[in-house]
Amino acid sequence: MSRAHLPVADQAAVRRASLRLIRKDTRAFTAVLALNAAAALTGLAGPWLLGRIIDEVRAGNGVAAVDRLAAVLVVCASIQLLLARWARYVGHRFGERTLARVREEFVDRTLALPANVVERAGTGDLTARGTADVATVGTTLRDAGPELLINAVQFLFLLGAVFFLNPLLGAVGVFGLLPIWFVLRWYLRRARDGYLAEGEATSEVAEILAATASGARTVEAFRLEERRVRASREALDTARRTRLYTLYLRSVFFPVVEVAYILPVAGVLLVGGMLHAQGVMSLGSVVAAALYLQQLVGPLDQILVRVEQLQSSGASFARVEGLAGAPRTSAQDSPAPTDDRIDVTDVRYSYGRGGEVLHGVDLTVRPGERLAVVGPSGAGKTTLSRLLAGVDAPTSGSVTVGGVPVVGLGPEQLRRQVVLVTQEHHVFLGTVRDNLLIAEPGAGDEELWDALAAVGADGWVRELPEGLDTQLGQEGHTTDGSQAQQLALARVVLADPHTLILDEATALLDPTTARHTERALAAVLEGRTVIAIAHRLHTAHDADRVAVMEDGLLTELGTHEELVAAGGAYAALWGSWHGGPGGS
Repeated sequence: MSRAHLPVADQAAVRRASLRLIRKDTRAFTAVLALNAAAALTGLAGPWLLGRIIDEVRAGNGVAAVDRLAAVLVVCASIQLLLARWARYVGHRFGERTLARVREEFVDRTLALPANVVERAGTGDLTARGTADVATVGTTLRDAGPELLINAVQFLFLLGAVFFLNPLLGAVGVFGLLPIWFVLRWYLRRARDGYLAEGEATSEVAEILAATASGARTVEAFRLEERRVRASREALDTARRTRLYTLYLRSVFFPVVEVAYILPVAGVLLVGGMLHAQGVMSLGSVVAAALYLQQLVGPLDQILVRVEQLQSSGASFARVEGLAGAPRTSAQDSPAPTDDRIDVTDVRYSYGRGGEVLHGVDLTVRPGERLAVVGPSGAGKTTLSRLLAGVDAPTSGSVTVGGVPVVGLGPEQLRRQVVLVTQEHHVFLGTVRDNLLIAEPGAGDEELWDALAAVGADGWVRELPEGLDTQLGQEGHTTDGSQAQQLALARVVLADPHTLILDEATALLDPTTARHTERALAAVLEGRTVIAIAHRLHTAHDADRVAVMEDGLLTELGTHEELVAAGGAYAALWGSWHGGPGGS
């Protein structure tokens, strides 16, 4: 199956998102700008006062005049320090609040993603965006953003001060900075694409490692070690090449910048010396201009470092913000189903570029019916269950509940209508109670115990040290596979859906417990629709009807007795299950 990447926001979308975040905290952002401007203005006093001191000394004035100017210089430096620290404090608080909003939006958008979108994209990409990319954005908001504002204001004020002293010297300073401008343009044209490629390669590595680790037993069973190692090496090689490319960009960018720093100061000293020799400028003014340009190196260097960092964080923010463009479902997208009848009409389905796995399936599941779906491995049973549950959308045809497409139902509406339970279950960190309340937050203790009893889990939960309040996970009680499945099934009981789809939902339970659990569930969900992907044929025996899948087609449909009497594929399966033909 080909993997579809999650979308990445374009530059316009990133700019709009950035402005939206600023508007949500406009007061703090304005305060950051005002404090930075005040600190930069105060900082301009230093070189000017030093120039005045030089002129006072050359004029032969007394020590008292120099002391007064020196005292003012110390006061201005102190005020600048306090303003700069205040600006950084306000800037960091702004950054942390904005980062919190970015994280909250990311979580909301992730939870709104349809399951099939996540599965097609791979959890590695989503994990990389939620960890490395969000962390990079956070560093920028907390550190790079405020620092960039501070240094940008300082740069503009320092350059303006040189023009104020002498426009010609200001022009010389700007001319000396032109090499930085050209190399910056060269860098920016290449950096965003380079960092996006690096982020995508990192996601690919994370996806391959996660898939290999989670499927380690399958890899060993089918002797796929060499293939997985080869795939990992290819992904790592791609990641290495993308990182070397961004390193190459930096290795060209920064050396040119370092050399270019010398040119403005050297030019101003040369031209300023000529002007001083002609009596146009005082020595103090020339020194002040040179000091301003020398001070320019600090903020300019920080700006360029932050610009480089912004390329990386901008690419990360584009990946984080890209979730806004991912497909999602909403409860407003479709009307409420009129009833619980499920209709599968001429459904075909194929995975990506792979072949078609369902070839025109037609099926109607009546409200309250217990339907068993049986057939050999690879027949399309699990694919059909995913379509019935709205996890995937059919390539063609339709799957509706109460006349409404299942894939069009919002998450809350879908959870109340159809729930798919597989053998893959997750136990969340927290107590037993926390794990159950996910399905029904308002449930009381009596309802929780009833749900546990319905799936045969109340016995082992009562034996836990603190019952429902026992912590689960590494720091508390470690659940085995069967207990995890029972907790998942108890959540289903609490959710109380109209239709329950069981796909190997009791596969990790022993046969006796599995049958007890299935019968208990059937009793609790009396009147509900139950569709079981049956791997144990006793489930089919107990069902109202049995659907037989073969090679992506529904070949038989009827009651257990009818299909056994017909002597077809189901009768052969039933006979094999009981060790001979015609078993009862």
